[in-house]
Amino acid sequence: MSLDNIEEIASFIVADGKGILAADESNPTCEKRFDSIGVESTEENRRDYREMLFRSKGMKGNIGGVILFDETIRQSAVDGSLLRDLISEQGALPGIKVDKGLQPIEDCPGETVTVGLDGLDERLKEYASMGAKFTKWRAVINIGDGIPTDKCIDANMDALADYAKCAQDNGMVPIVEPEVLMDGDHNIDECYQATERSLKSLFNHLEKKGVNIKGTLLKPNMVTSGKDNSNQASIDEVAEKTLDCLIKNVPAELPGVTFLSGGQSDILATAHLDAMNKIGGFSWKLSFSYGRALQAPSLKAWGGKSENVFISQDELSHRAEMNKLASLGQWEEELEDR
Repeated sequence: MSLDNIEEIASFIVADGKGILAADESNPTCEKRFDSIGVESTEENRRDYREMLFRSKGMKGNIGGVILFDETIRQSAVDGSLLRDLISEQGALPGIKVDKGLQPIEDCPGETVTVGLDGLDERLKEYASMGAKFTKWRAVINIGDGIPTDKCIDANMDALADYAKCAQDNGMVPIVEPEVLMDGDHNIDECYQATERSLKSLFNHLEKKGVNIKGTLLKPNMVTSGKDNSNQASIDEVAEKTLDCLIKNVPAELPGVTFLSGGQSDILATAHLDAMNKIGGFSWKLSFSYGRALQAPSLKAWGGKSENVFISQDELSHRAEMNKLASLGQWEEELEDR
């Protein structure tokens, strides 16, 4: 596929209802997921699992990009093919997570800043030489007593902008991910406020650093109730408040918004995305960049057993197809009955 610049790459990833498979779980996160199905998290098992995902029939036409972890972009399949080449063969683009995790912020209890700017340019040059077309960096914003603070938001969005500029300077699309966590008992309005503050700060910093918005993708949280709040907002309220927040704070020239699922169930993440696309009224593509919400049924069906590969691939294919329909505003709950 001939994609000559970052604007074309960003648009390609979210074209025609396609979205992103987030397969960039760190090894400790992978270990937790594998523990849930009684499988040891070895390099070989992680390779086998991801190879199985990338060979699923439902990748083609539904997935425009796959975010990889450093280990995975270097791995080969059982037959010797590079895993990143399997992704390209499915008509999707390989991407790479480039941040180095979270560090506590001094004098800001309960808050973190994402690190990884040191040596970033060198890492990006290597990933570009491996064929990575896009990158991802995640900032984490907590809601709690007196937080998020302006200091936390500013530090994280400044780092996101520095990363984004560096990625574009190396010919790769940056996915900027300012995640307001669902953890806590906050209500949907508190989530709206924290999300709005984060987005305002992010796009201010991106503009200051000279980042090309047309060659950038946004991976935000949806505006939801905290997961411990007993009064959970309805699908329609989440859709309306999320859209309102985005329309007020995200530039129209951005090519795509690819939501994170953030701990939502697989069906709920699809339902929320569909509800927003049925409302419409925005210029960007509204799509998905799901990890658990695409993989959870597949992981459970696999269980680490080779005889379950086809069943597991069918589960991933189904979720990819459902989320493509949601990105087009064409999903219906009856389609989940199989």
